[in-house]
Amino acid sequence: MKHSLILFAACMLMVLPSCSSTSALTAEQSIDTIMSDFSSPIGPGAAVVVMRNDSVIFRKGYGSASLNQNVPVTPFTNFRLASITKQFTAMCIMMLEEQGKLSFNDTIVKFFPDFPVYGKNITVRNLLNHTSGLPDYESLMPDSQTVQVLDADCLQLLYRANSLYFPAGTKYQYSNTGYAMLALIVEKVSGKRFADFLKENIFNKTGMATTVAYEKGISTVANRAYGYSLLGGKWTETDQSSTSAVLGDGGIYSNVEEMARWISSLWSFKLISEKSQRLAWSDAALNDGTPIDYGMGWHTETYRSVKHPHHGGSSLGFRNHILVFPNGKSMVIILTNRNQGDPIIEAKKIAELLLTTH
Repeated sequence: MKHSLILFAACMLMVLPSCSSTSALTAEQSIDTIMSDFSSPIGPGAAVVVMRNDSVIFRKGYGSASLNQNVPVTPFTNFRLASITKQFTAMCIMMLEEQGKLSFNDTIVKFFPDFPVYGKNITVRNLLNHTSGLPDYESLMPDSQTVQVLDADCLQLLYRANSLYFPAGTKYQYSNTGYAMLALIVEKVSGKRFADFLKENIFNKTGMATTVAYEKGISTVANRAYGYSLLGGKWTETDQSSTSAVLGDGGIYSNVEEMARWISSLWSFKLISEKSQRLAWSDAALNDGTPIDYGMGWHTETYRSVKHPHHGGSSLGFRNHILVFPNGKSMVIILTNRNQGDPIIEAKKIAELLLTTH
C-alpha cells in the first residue's frame, strides 16, 4: 500500500494523463482501496472526483444508485447534496450583493417587514455565517409532521417562535433555518423562484446541465441516486424526510462531474469577484471580533498547514463531503447515498495523497 501511495502522489503531481498506464492503474487501485466499503454492487454506493491544477484527474462511481432498479453509480449520478447546497445559496446572495440589490448589513425585516420583533436585528451576514441565533425550524415542527415543509413554511414556523437562541452576532451555531431564509430573500429580491434563479444564474452559466433544486411535481432528477439506511441488517430506501423539500439549506441534486465544473468556476471567479469569493472562503467574526471557522456557505479549517474551505452534507439517506484547496486549484468530493459513515474520512485520505506532493 505504501508503494501505491507514493506512485499515486507522483501521478498527482504530474496530472494523471502524463502518467504511465501502470502508474494510473496503481492510482486507481489506491483510491479503490480507500473506497472499498462502497464498492458492493448490492449496496448503496458513492461517486468520487479528484481535481488537481484545475483538471479532473480521477473520477469513478462505486456501488448502486438504486437497489430496486439495479442501477450502478457513475460520475454522472445525481445525489442529494444536503448541506453542500449552502454554498450555492450563499452564491446567490453574493451575486445579488455585487449587483447592489441587497447588502450583507440589511436586516431581516427589510425583506419580511412583519417578522417578529425578537429577530429585528438579524442581518443577511448573520444568516450567511450562522450567527443569527434563529431557532432550528426542525425543533419548531410538531412531532406528528408528515407533510414535507418548504422554505416558506420555515418562515411561518419562525412567526410562532418568541425568542432567539442568543442575540444576533454574539455566538456561532450552525443553522439550517438561516439558509431557508436566505433562499426566500433571493426570491424577494430577484422576483424569481429560488430554483429558477439557481438554474438561470448558476447552473446554466457553469455547465451544470442536470443539477437541479428538486421540487416534487415540478422538476425531476436525471440519473438519480436514492438514499438508503441500514435497518435490521438490510439496506432500506429512506430517500426523503419531512424536511427534504426545503431548498435553501439542502435541496440541490448534483453529480461529481458537474460539481467539478462548479468548483472550477469559483477559483476562476466566473460568477463573482475574487474579493467576494475570498470572503466566502475566509473566517467570519462575531460582533466582538472573535473569528469563527465559517465564511459564507463554507466551513474553513487548517489541514496539514493548509487553510482551506470545505463542507459536509448529511440528510436522510445521504452523506457527502467536499474539500477544496483554492491555491492549488485542487478538490476532492465524495457523494454517497447511504445514511451511515462520514465521507470526510475517505475524502481526507484522498486529499492526503494530494498534499504529500506539495
